[in-house]
Amino acid sequence: MKKKRDIERELATRNYKSPSWVYYFIYWFASRFIITRPFHPEFKRFDKLSDCKGPAFLIWNHQSRRDHAMLTVLAWPRRINFLAEHASFFRSHLSTVFKLNKVIPKKVLADDLISLRAVRNVIKHNGVVAFAPEGFASVFGDNQPTVPGTGRFLQVFGVPVYFASLQGGYLSTSKVTDEDRPGKFRAQLRLLFTPEDLKKMTPLQIEERINEVSRHDDFKWNKEHHFAYQSKEGLCTNLADMCYRCPRCGTEFQMKAEKDYIECLHCGNKATMDEYYEFHKASEDCVIPESPTEWTHLERQAIIDEIRKDPDYSFSVKVQLGYMPNDHLLTELKSTEVCGEGIYTIDHKGIHFKGTRFGEPWSFDRGYDQVFTYPSSFMLDRFSLYVDNEYYDFVPEYRATGKMIILTEEMHRYHINKWKNFPWFDYMYEGKDLGIDLK
Repeated sequence: MKKKRDIERELATRNYKSPSWVYYFIYWFASRFIITRPFHPEFKRFDKLSDCKGPAFLIWNHQSRRDHAMLTVLAWPRRINFLAEHASFFRSHLSTVFKLNKVIPKKVLADDLISLRAVRNVIKHNGVVAFAPEGFASVFGDNQPTVPGTGRFLQVFGVPVYFASLQGGYLSTSKVTDEDRPGKFRAQLRLLFTPEDLKKMTPLQIEERINEVSRHDDFKWNKEHHFAYQSKEGLCTNLADMCYRCPRCGTEFQMKAEKDYIECLHCGNKATMDEYYEFHKASEDCVIPESPTEWTHLERQAIIDEIRKDPDYSFSVKVQLGYMPNDHLLTELKSTEVCGEGIYTIDHKGIHFKGTRFGEPWSFDRGYDQVFTYPSSFMLDRFSLYVDNEYYDFVPEYRATGKMIILTEEMHRYHINKWKNFPWFDYMYEGKDLGIDLK
């Protein structure tokens, strides 16, 4: 009888060390001359990682699914052990590549001792570990705050920390499409912290410094540099996943975004988008934000106001539930396999699910002390969450993920605020009942 495969055990017992020169050279060659080439990459090294002969961390502002290739080229000839979302190791097109290049699985925003042991082993053997302090790639084109605890994590290891600043990655491969959009992709490398720096600073100071150097908005950056991006499907395709609320009439989920235009089906507010990702209003009476990222900032402000005005606020949507099988790899680029459905609700008490799993009733409730955002490892047609340390995908019956991410984040900040917003967004809360925000 054939023994049943246990992928979780395979990952837990794998020997994580620096990847072999043979496999890593192939990976570097593909990254330099195949993967990054369509994006007209530009690399600048203010400090060379190769000058560091011992262990180090490489962190970066995570923008896209192509970041790994940019970092591989930027750090060469040093070999990198990347941290990647644990769920990605269950996908057939990534599994072998990850195994050969000793990529370390990490359960995003969840407890994970296996990844910690793997990181410790790589650092112990003078390797380089790369991870994104935000935890996952940019959702709306700008960066997210550093995950709490990152500063203490870096202090414990006490090795040099290098920072790679990326620009253009989100415009090349965004969260609203799986299309690659050739244009411009830049990467710059600097030494951010020496071991002595880490000793002198508090964990909070370290995280604040990371937030400062990570500060970036790809749409604003390109308004200054004016690089053209090519798209066969059109740059507005699926843009309503993030720009879901009409800035003129306030109606939600009535934005139609296709090809080169976005339009409100309720009031007719409309704009087109050119190859530079710039909006052009269809008429003078249309109300269109300066960029998609600014659009999401207005949506965030609307949610901040709404949840403070309504103590009974609740948002529910029917979702399809997906799970991660442990005995076989997922094929056809699937992220999970369907195992149930139900109603997902976000209110002032927390997040809730009530439905079915594998044909049986299943539900859970989580407070905002447990959940502050969603990993959003793939596109904005779905979001993910670890429940009892098990990975699940939730696919809303309509494209509501963008709102659900912002809503959960702002509910957390209103009631818990461990994962604080950036100081430069304090204006969003001015003159409002802050709860415990900004304290």
